[in-house]
Amino acid sequence: MDPLDRIDEIIAIVEAARSVPMSRTNCMVDRGEMIGALDQLRAELPSELRRASALLDERDKIIDAGRREADRIISEGETEHARLVSVNEITVSAEHEGARIIAEARAEAQRLREEVDDYVDTALANFEQFLTRALASIERGRDKMHALREIGTFTGEENERPLPF
Repeated sequence: MDPLDRIDEIIAIVEAARSVPMSRTNCMVDRGEMIGALDQLRAELPSELRRASALLDERDKIIDAGRREADRIISEGETEHARLVSVNEITVSAEHEGARIIAEARAEAQRLREEVDDYVDTALANFEQFLTRALASIERGRDKMHALREIGTFTGEENERPLPF
């Protein structure tokens, strides 16, 4: 179950709980049911956090691989440039060819960086949406709790009656 759904389930448990006699803000919930729901939520949240951490690690690996590839391409271009310059008959054409290779390498490196940035941005945007939904759900739950606290009761089922004490 999605952690946001689990939070909604916990809120529903609290909203459906019976009020404590002589109290406007306190209610009685089944301890086992509440602990079970919270344990399940705790078990689900780390997987989401691990997934986000893995996504960030993957982004770092992709960026590092892109940088290594760009450095390799630039190094090859510079090596080729130096080799061509060392030949006397074609010095001028070698300089032009070397410059072209370096320009292509830099363009390729820039293209790779932009692709990596786009991928990482998309992945982080997805994670941001998840967190935004989670925060919105938590805020709704807190707002419900505050509203119920202000009116002094939790709405229960129609057939519920206060306990006779």
